Amino acid sequence: MCGILAISGFQDVIQDLYDGLMLLQHRGQDAAGIMTYNNQFHLKKAKGMVRDVFHTKSLARLKGPMGIGHVRYPTAGCSSEFEAQPFFVNSPFGIALAHNGNLTNYKELGKELLEKHYRHLNTSADSEILLNIFAVALGNQKPKKLTEEHVFAAMKTVFKKCKGSYSAVALIGGHGIVGFRDPHGIRPLCLGKRKYGMKEEYILASESSAFYGLEFEFVRDVEPGEVIYIDKKNKLHSKIVKEGKLNPCIFEWVYLAAPDSTLDGVNVYKARVRMGEYLADQINKAGIKIDSVIPIPDTGRASATGLADKVKARYREGFVKNRYIGRTFIMPGQKMRKRSLKFKLHPISLEFKGKNVLLVDDSIVRGNTSKKIVELVREAGAKKVYFASASPPIIGPDPYGIDLPTESELIAGSKDIEEIRKFIGADGLFYSKIEDLHKAITYGNKKIKKFSEGCFTKKYPTPEVTPKLLKELGCSRNDSRDTGNKKDYDEDGDGSKTMSLV
Repeated sequence: MCGILAISGFQDVIQDLYDGLMLLQHRGQDAAGIMTYNNQFHLKKAKGMVRDVFHTKSLARLKGPMGIGHVRYPTAGCSSEFEAQPFFVNSPFGIALAHNGNLTNYKELGKELLEKHYRHLNTSADSEILLNIFAVALGNQKPKKLTEEHVFAAMKTVFKKCKGSYSAVALIGGHGIVGFRDPHGIRPLCLGKRKYGMKEEYILASESSAFYGLEFEFVRDVEPGEVIYIDKKNKLHSKIVKEGKLNPCIFEWVYLAAPDSTLDGVNVYKARVRMGEYLADQINKAGIKIDSVIPIPDTGRASATGLADKVKARYREGFVKNRYIGRTFIMPGQKMRKRSLKFKLHPISLEFKGKNVLLVDDSIVRGNTSKKIVELVREAGAKKVYFASASPPIIGPDPYGIDLPTESELIAGSKDIEEIRKFIGADGLFYSKIEDLHKAITYGNKKIKKFSEGCFTKKYPTPEVTPKLLKELGCSRNDSRDTGNKKDYDEDGDGSKTMSLV
């Protein structure tokens, strides 16, 4: 999971890109980057949050009416700042790319790039491989004057070669912006527009939540296998280059996306409320006495409201969340997650003392967070502590861009519900059913027939994903966490490492 953004306008877009990345910050906290173009490329990227990476000096030099941005959550490669995006190649034309997702065949593609096309890669990131595959395919068109048909033809090759999940935006120097979504539509990508006099400016982003603050109007979701090309005159061209079937990642609605986003026609907040409503049936059948339904902030809130209504129990906020601690699920490494959790949540004792409480969270991944929260609630004086997960047990890894690389890290991969209940220390444990999760989402869009939901069912939409591949991807991810890439950039003069192409 990462956040990608592209804007094509008629004046400098750096302020919109910066603000847009701030609105997508929840999709990645490891690194951030922006590249713009005005007859030359301007790049700034580094490790850290958006507010820490960009300063007045760097923002001032990022000139140009078109640009792309990225916030990174590492799942392939490593968490070195050398792998911050966008990536750049100077031939043909000069192309920069920002990518959300994971290529499942990146090793084979990397070998092909080296042996057949003599392209040496600077990192182990699959996003750099995706960029080079596109660059080679576009160069093979040998265009004297680049047109949308050259772009579509090149993307046909990309779709043929690249497997896995990829929503991406690219900036072609002197020509325009490209956006595309893999034929399964696993990762989200949205298109928006706004008026500039009598003309229109365009935006592509991972989520529609980035549009409203920038005063862009949501147009539609990019279709699976579709390519969007916005040329230098801001004329939009689109084409379904490869026919596909929508299999969106179900975890986007469970946890990843912002509640104010609408993805593939389904509002995230409303889907989460319905998750809680369907889960309430199990609570009512259990016949337990509940004084309060209390969410684990922030992603547990919507489900908790729906659940509380159906079980006819009062909804209460029982935790104060430290806003300066990032999302623990997407922090690299279990040691970092555990340490951050100690500072992240503080119980409001009066909401727990002597009460039977039902805690509601979006999911249980490794179990460590849930265990610690139950301990906090008991220390605050709760009489009974029940725990509800708005999603089913996570039993398998996800090879498409979520940090669930190996079954050994997943508590439900080796324990049944009763064993998990004992591990986290709850008096009762309830999980959503996969069919209820389907209903909660497809209620908003009946056209969605299947999901990328391997983490819940071990069934994956792309045929190359086998147990052997999952094991290889998991080992590769764990190795990259341990070793990392030690390369750095030159200093930009504002205290962070950066690269500039001028």
